[in-house]
Amino acid sequence: MVALRGTKLGTVFAYVALTFLASISMNAETKTAAGGIEGTATVSPIHGGPSKLGEDDSAPMANTSFRVEAAGATVTTFKTDAKGYFKVDLPPGRYGIRIEQALMKGPGCGLSDVEVTAGRFKKVHLDCDSGMR
Repeated sequence: MVALRGTKLGTVFAYVALTFLASISMNAETKTAAGGIEGTATVSPIHGGPSKLGEDDSAPMANTSFRVEAAGATVTTFKTDAKGYFKVDLPPGRYGIRIEQALMKGPGCGLSDVEVTAGRFKKVHLDCDSGMR
């Protein structure tokens, strides 16, 4: 076994090891855990007239664009998948979610005051009104 203590090689090795450990520690402190919003979007009613027992009256909002807002400005946009599911990474804060295009005759859909905390995904459901009666 070669003794490195007190040699130039030992000093260089110690410096490299300490620099490496310090960079790992700094990276761990600066990265925040992922967080944001996730959930589903549905639309209802999906047919006119009264709802019938045992018959679905809502459907997933597939491939629909929404925007996420904070302080009146758009932060990001996202699109639901074929089943109406979405997941969006966001920094901690308070957000509103709005449908990107008014596709419905009714009041549309969206949420206001969704609070996102670091390291957690807030589960939300967007229940959109089609305007059918």
